[in-house]
Amino acid sequence: MNSKNTRIIFWITTALLALFVMPSVFFINSQQAVDGMKHLGLPVWFSYELSIGKFIGGLILLLPFIPKRIKEWAYVALGIDTLSAVIAMVSVDGAVPKSFAPLIAFGLLLISYISYHKIQSSKGK
Repeated sequence: MNSKNTRIIFWITTALLALFVMPSVFFINSQQAVDGMKHLGLPVWFSYELSIGKFIGGLILLLPFIPKRIKEWAYVALGIDTLSAVIAMVSVDGAVPKSFAPLIAFGLLLISYISYHKIQSSKGK
């Protein structure tokens, strides 16, 4: 795959990922967020932490001037967040289809991460 296609894949998956994770900061106090946290047995304050963290992580991935090492940590944090969401939902609701919805974000995250590293390695050549 050439560098142009890799860049296109990176930006599409990263933008979709950002659209998936960043808006949660605008709904921190929504009834749905509060109910979701209660349903999972988590404290409401945790939704603040997650929402703010996901917003910051999405920004870090989108902004090209952020150092590579910080981007790496954003990928890790968002990966832990999405996998933890699956674990929490399966633990509470069982293995029903909606419990695996966060895996969509995880898939986007993986594709973004792999393409990001392909871009970085092509810069070194």
